[in-house]
Amino acid sequence: MKISQPRARSLAAALMLLLVTSFTVQAQEVASTEFLSKLHQFRISNYMSLDAYYRFSASGGTETLNEIVANINEANDAMNSVSDSKTGILSAEQLEILNQEFDQFKSLMRSNINDVRNTGYPDLRLVSDMANQAVTLGQAANELYVVAQDSGQIEVDSRVEAARSAAVTMAQMMAKYSARTHSQVAQTFQGSSSDVALDEQARQFDALLSSIQNGNTSGELKSAIDGLSTKWQFIRGSYINFNENNVAFVIDRYSKSILDGLATTIGLLTNSA
Repeated sequence: MKISQPRARSLAAALMLLLVTSFTVQAQEVASTEFLSKLHQFRISNYMSLDAYYRFSASGGTETLNEIVANINEANDAMNSVSDSKTGILSAEQLEILNQEFDQFKSLMRSNINDVRNTGYPDLRLVSDMANQAVTLGQAANELYVVAQDSGQIEVDSRVEAARSAAVTMAQMMAKYSARTHSQVAQTFQGSSSDVALDEQARQFDALLSSIQNGNTSGELKSAIDGLSTKWQFIRGSYINFNENNVAFVIDRYSKSILDGLATTIGLLTNSA
C-alpha cells in the first residue's frame, strides 16, 4: 500500500521526535550518573588531603605537600562539576552550603600548611579546627549524596554503592590512622558523637567488601575484587589494633592501592550494568 506524502512526513517527524526524546533521556541519565560520581569523588579527595596533611605536619616534605595540593585540586574540580550541573538533583541552596563548608576547610588547610612551612611544626588549635571542619564537611557531603541517591533521577546499583561506601570508609580510616600516627589531635578528629572508631570502621569495611563480592564475577572484575580482598587482609589487623604492627608507610601505601582497586571495581561494575 502506498503511503501519501503528508502521512509519510508525519511518520518521519514522529520518528525523529522519538529519537530526540530517547537521546535526551539518555543524556539526562548520563549527566545524573556523572553528578553522583563527582559528588563521591569530592568526598574521597577531601579525606585524602587530610591524610596527606597529617603526614606533611610530621615531615614538611615537598612530595607530601604536592599530594595535599593535588587532592584539594581534585576536590575543587569535583565541586565545580557538581555546582555547574544542570540536572537539578540538588538545589542551589544545598550546593551553596556545601561550597561554604568546603571553602572553610580549604582556608584552614592553607593556614595549617603555612604554619608548618613557617615554623616547622603545626599549631594544634588550628589543626583541631581543621579536623572538626573535616568532620562537618564529610557529614554535609554524605547527607547530600544520600539526597541525590533518593532523588529518583539516578538508577542505583547496590554493588556500586557498596564499593563507594567502602572507598569513603577507607579514606576516613586513612585520615584517622595518619592523625594517630603523626598528630596530637587524633582524639579531636574522632571526638564527634557521630564519628566511628577505627576498629569499628574496619569491621564495616569487612561487611562492605562482602557485599561487593556477593554477585557474579569473572575476568577483570574477579581479579579486581580478589586483589582488594588480599590487600585488605594484609593491613586489616593494623586498623583494628592500632598499637600493633604500626608501620605507617605500609598502611598508607596499601590503603591507597585499595582505593585504586575500588575505583577500578566501580568502573567495571558500572560498565557491566
